[in-house]
Amino acid sequence: MNLFDKNNHFNLANLITFANVSLGVVALYFVTQKQFLVAIILAWIAGALDILDGKIARKFNLSTEFGVELDSFADFLSFVIMPAFLLYYSLEFNSNIEAFIIGLIFIYYIISGLRRLVNFNLNTNAGEVSRYFIGVPTPLGAILLWVLYLLYHTFGVINEWVVAIFVALIAYLLNSNIKIPHP
Repeated sequence: MNLFDKNNHFNLANLITFANVSLGVVALYFVTQKQFLVAIILAWIAGALDILDGKIARKFNLSTEFGVELDSFADFLSFVIMPAFLLYYSLEFNSNIEAFIIGLIFIYYIISGLRRLVNFNLNTNAGEVSRYFIGVPTPLGAILLWVLYLLYHTFGVINEWVVAIFVALIAYLLNSNIKIPHP
C-alpha cells in the first residue's frame, strides 16, 4: 500500500480524514453518555485532522474528487451532526413541546450544514483553495455552537430559547453570501 499514491483511497490524506470520521463517531458516543467534555476534545482533535488532511493532500499532490467527497462527509459528521447533537442533548427543556420545537431548529441547522457541504463540493475542484469561503464554513459553525455550549453551561448567561435563536442564525449564515477569509 502506497500512502502517497493519489489513486489509493487509503492514501495518507484520506487516512487522516478517516481518522476524523472515527473521532466524530466516538464523540457522538460520548454525547450519548453525557460526557460532553470528552466529546468536545475529540471534536477539536477532529478539527485539527481536518486542517492536516488538506495540507497533506496539497503538499503531496493527493487531492482527488474522492478525497473532496470524503472530507465533506467527515465535516458533516464532525462539524455539523456532532456539535448539533452535543448542544441539543446538553440543553435542559421545560417540556416535551419545547424540546420538539427546539429540535426542529437543530434539524434546520443540520440540513443547512449538509446543503452547504453539497454546494461546496459542486463548486470546488480537487486541490483548489479559494481566498474566501462564501457563507460560514461548517468548522466555524461548529465552533460557534461550542461557544453557545459554553455560554449556556459554563457562564449560564443564556437560556435554551436564546441558544435556539442563535443556532437558527448560524444555520442561515452557513448558506449566506457572507465572505470569510480562507486560512
